[in-house]
Amino acid sequence: MGKKPRGKHAREKEVAHPFWRGFREIVIIVVVALALSALLRAFLIQAFYVPSSSMEDTLRPGDRIIASKITTEISGVTRGEIVVFKDPGDWLPDPVPVGDSWRARVRDGLTFIGVLPSDSGDDLVKRVIGVAGDRVACCDAEGRIVVNGVPLDEDYIVGRTDQVRFDVTVPPASMFVMGDNRANSRDSRYHLDLSEGAVPESNAVGRVVLVVWPFSRLALESIPSIFDNPALG
Repeated sequence: MGKKPRGKHAREKEVAHPFWRGFREIVIIVVVALALSALLRAFLIQAFYVPSSSMEDTLRPGDRIIASKITTEISGVTRGEIVVFKDPGDWLPDPVPVGDSWRARVRDGLTFIGVLPSDSGDDLVKRVIGVAGDRVACCDAEGRIVVNGVPLDEDYIVGRTDQVRFDVTVPPASMFVMGDNRANSRDSRYHLDLSEGAVPESNAVGRVVLVVWPFSRLALESIPSIFDNPALG
């Protein structure tokens, strides 16, 4: 006997199968990609906006940067590296409320999974000048920062660096941070009344390793060679 002819509905259902099969595969791929992105953000790397001019000319306002979380988790913080860290107290003004609009919720969700860079308002980015046990002072006769008796010839900074005079020893498990734009950076120098201006290492989110946007400023961020001096200890 011959096969019974299929009705119109059965033929349409058969044609629809490849579409829905392809659609399902795309949804699975997108979900897996978003999950991997969220895992990368949580444990390995995270993107951030540069919020201010305090790190010029190394970093400029609006730059998109990548911070390596795994580097900080494994090695801690190191002199000379640029770090993103959480506000240790009252370094930043209270954030301006943005409301509870659907756009804000979508943006927060995309930031959480790593699609958008973080601009939460309580992250700062500075350069580590001293780590636990270091004696950091400002300044020598030539206006240079002195770390453990060694003057730093910082060719990456903008302007003078002697706006605030100090001589401190960095507390345990802490870091002394400064912006490269010394005349426009409210950094450790301006918070000496609490823990000698130092920030707990536990506040470090990650080391800045790459500027990714704008493309014209694409660059790796390495530690300046002055911090390789063995006399620093």
